[in-house]
Amino acid sequence: MAHIPDGVLSAPVLIAGAALAAGGIALGLRTLDERAIPRTGILAAAAFAGSLFAVPVGPSSVHLLLSGLLGILIGTATFPAMAVALFLQALLFGFGGLTTLGINLVNIALPGVVLGLLLGPVIRSTPHPTLRLCLAAVVGAGAVLGTGALVALALALSSSAYTPVASILLATYLPLAAGEAFITAVIVAFLARVSPDALRPMLS
Repeated sequence: MAHIPDGVLSAPVLIAGAALAAGGIALGLRTLDERAIPRTGILAAAAFAGSLFAVPVGPSSVHLLLSGLLGILIGTATFPAMAVALFLQALLFGFGGLTTLGINLVNIALPGVVLGLLLGPVIRSTPHPTLRLCLAAVVGAGAVLGTGALVALALALSSSAYTPVASILLATYLPLAAGEAFITAVIVAFLARVSPDALRPMLS
């Protein structure tokens, strides 16, 4: 349940999430080179499409987030890209809510951006394919686990009654983390082989 619905979180959490999301979108748009707009649009569409295939896991369900991959490929532009995807998901399919759009964006995009900025330079510069593969897998899995931790934190901060549920939900992210580790590693390895420049975010 990366998409927290309306009516669940407290007002302070919603306000803080909206403020952080606005800052992330502003940063992403400010640093986005116009040459990267087509790539950003394609990745936003991929994130949107990935949400259409949900797999039940325990009391919840999971679907591809791809935030780690986006963090590597477009850096801070992950914020506006994910914002578009999440808005359409909420509007068309009822995933999450409009009042929780900000906190959902932070929960999903922030871990991918942070890990992409930290490990992306090494992934792009290393001459060792095995190291690149492993680091990409770490970004993919770490972004998912980071999202799970932020979702659990948002629920726990909103009400102590959500704490047991938050712990259970965090466990449901483990299979998804493994899947995203594999997918991110495979895509990064493929791009490194056929088009290394595709791994470099174009920043203005």
